[in-house]
Amino acid sequence: MGAHGTAQQHAAATTAGTAATTADGDGTSSAAGAAARPGPASAAPAAAAEGLREREIAGEQQHLDTVYHRLDEKLAEAEYVLEDAAKRVQVGTPGALAERDAQVYRAGAHLHRLNSEFEDFLFGRIDLQQADAPEEHGIPSFTPLDAADPRVAQSLHIGRLGVLDAEYGPLVIDWRAPAAAPFYRATPLEPGRVLRRRVIRSKGRKVVGVEDDLLRPDLTPTLDGRELAVVGDGALMASLGRARSHTMRDIVSSIQKEQDEVIRAPAAGATLVTGGPGTGKTAVALHRAAFLLYQDRRRYAGGILVVSPTPLLVSYTEGVLPSLGEEGQVAIRAVGSLVDGIEAERYDTPETARIKGSARMVQLLRHTARAALEIGAPTELKVVARGEVLRLDAGRLRAVRGNVVGGGGTPLNLLRARARRLLLDALWSELVKHLPRPSDHYAREQRQEEKESFDEYVSDEAPFLDFLDAWWPALTPRRVLATLRQSRHTNRIARRVVSPEEARLLAASWRHLGERGEGALSAHDVALVDELQLLLGEPARPKSREVDAVDLLTGLDEVTTYADRSSSRRERVVERTEYAHVIVDEAQDLTPMQWRMIGRRSRTATWTIVGDPAQSSWPFPQEAQAALDEVLAGKPRRRHTLTVNYRNPAEIADVAAKVLALAAPGTPSPSAVRSTGVLPRFAAVASADPAAFGQAARAELVRLLGEVDGTVAVVVPMERRAEAAGWIEGLGARAVALGSLEAKGLEYDATVVADPTGIAGESEAGLRVLYVALTRATQRLTVLSGLDDLPDAEGVPALLR
Repeated sequence: MGAHGTAQQHAAATTAGTAATTADGDGTSSAAGAAARPGPASAAPAAAAEGLREREIAGEQQHLDTVYHRLDEKLAEAEYVLEDAAKRVQVGTPGALAERDAQVYRAGAHLHRLNSEFEDFLFGRIDLQQADAPEEHGIPSFTPLDAADPRVAQSLHIGRLGVLDAEYGPLVIDWRAPAAAPFYRATPLEPGRVLRRRVIRSKGRKVVGVEDDLLRPDLTPTLDGRELAVVGDGALMASLGRARSHTMRDIVSSIQKEQDEVIRAPAAGATLVTGGPGTGKTAVALHRAAFLLYQDRRRYAGGILVVSPTPLLVSYTEGVLPSLGEEGQVAIRAVGSLVDGIEAERYDTPETARIKGSARMVQLLRHTARAALEIGAPTELKVVARGEVLRLDAGRLRAVRGNVVGGGGTPLNLLRARARRLLLDALWSELVKHLPRPSDHYAREQRQEEKESFDEYVSDEAPFLDFLDAWWPALTPRRVLATLRQSRHTNRIARRVVSPEEARLLAASWRHLGERGEGALSAHDVALVDELQLLLGEPARPKSREVDAVDLLTGLDEVTTYADRSSSRRERVVERTEYAHVIVDEAQDLTPMQWRMIGRRSRTATWTIVGDPAQSSWPFPQEAQAALDEVLAGKPRRRHTLTVNYRNPAEIADVAAKVLALAAPGTPSPSAVRSTGVLPRFAAVASADPAAFGQAARAELVRLLGEVDGTVAVVVPMERRAEAAGWIEGLGARAVALGSLEAKGLEYDATVVADPTGIAGESEAGLRVLYVALTRATQRLTVLSGLDDLPDAEGVPALLR
């Protein structure tokens, strides 16, 4: 294992102590020691050890049976309450009706939670020494009365939900409760009151295994006068080697100390978390959402937003919160899905993404919105009033437009009424030239009445209305973006903001859009649409609506339904949900424009932001940091660093570290927690034929599918995604093909990284993207090189030598 040491050495040296475990999602842990532990179990013969294990499993099964019996009782109670409340159709008062509805809601929600049986409902236990102080609010003191006392004074079982017996004694402690914290935070160096920590594995309602950590090996702990059993070793290897699926598992049974400190950190202000690949950032962020809801449900229920970089990562993680009993309380959205009604379906080239993500786009969009009003607008207004032909030429119209916009920041669509008024004023001033000057006060008052009559008359005339619609149209964000489809428009509008080459790239990226902007957008476009919604506002509601023949016959033209009113309201108002807490995953990839978009949904929110600068695909971190600082202005910040890599074995981590040294010199690698003894495989294709490269990639995928039980991914440069999709045809659901930017946050049993030089050369951040690709595997890694990778005789590409 080289510098990483053995798994046993690591387990003893890290903050997790001997308790380490699985890498689910972004890397997580399973409480169990890798080394053989001192104590009765480790000294027993194999048969005796197996008998001990069976007895301990039987004891935990007995407790689990009691728990499920109590849950069945609570289910029956909830069903009775729900049925009883539903029967009370007629109630005496509005207050009683509201109380009945609230009772039905509470009983239904409780019933749903109780019916949501999850694997490992009961997953942990801690055996504690006597406390040095009495319990306060049910929270046991972490300090033992006598550190040398080997007697177990209290045992607590930890699970997904809290369960009380009929006398309100705790059968199961909710994992988020303060009383459960020692399960996650105790280590051999700082055991507190914990003598033994046990991980309980179950399937359905049956206990199938237990694994123990003896946190005080210097003592011989006793329970009820008998020596405390210590069962199992090697749980770390077992949990880390589990096969992966296409969805993340929760880590509730295996959270480690540094992870628990993040999960339970105070909510106020912003909690900033950094950590390398496999350290559990994504999983910790999701568990923090569940913890915040448990801690203060009134404040956070329905108001937590989790932002992920890609839809793939959303799909991968969205099952975690329901498994923690928090279904429906948290919105998990990809950054390309934050604007309602839009799902990002395209990818920009790195060069185009670099422009669209820059804060310069704010100024460019302001210019574009103004230009969208002017391009194709009529250059003359002509109306006939009081026998006179009144004209406003192009110069006069430009002056009116300038007065309408002024120097303020009023959204353009909300200025239509002002445009109408100033156009009427300008026409009236033309008419006044043909009228006699008022001679006295009475005449001036009469002239004012004439002006009002003139405005009313002209504003209802079809030529004026048609002109106004063409000269100040209702703009949509998509229509504004479509203005930039043509390079000649883009060059004219953007010349003071971007270079001619950048203007050409922008125009090319939107050329597929229709005249009104219909067509697929990228995740970077979505942030621009959100910015434009702010710049444009929604058009004012029409003063009247069309009345059909039925309305006229029945006289019901004034009747509207709630749906009518709701629909109209949705058309007028840009609805942005304000969240109480925002969790940003893979924050290092967000652009300044995306930070602005998220900030508009969280102006009063508290924050949890997790990321790793060494994995950033955004090439200008200082600009992104400035945007983040603006979003977090005035908020206190707490910083945490996760240091242990639970995903990659040391052999894979060592290869990735070579790229890390190039991508982010001086950045330390997270410490790998294990070694498998299986070195990464290097292979090369000595042909420029793409078909030969594809055949070699498919052969590697087939080989890996035979070696691992879970998922296998091939990661390629973004431009080769379609090609890679053909390599996995017919290989089954366990095989996936990903572009380099799609792999962020995901993990697989085995990975083929194909064309590493192509990935590294995609952008200025290409080496960091390659580092991400090399750290997706939990068991096996193959690096497949082509001629451009300059492989040596062993197939090792130049980048990794």
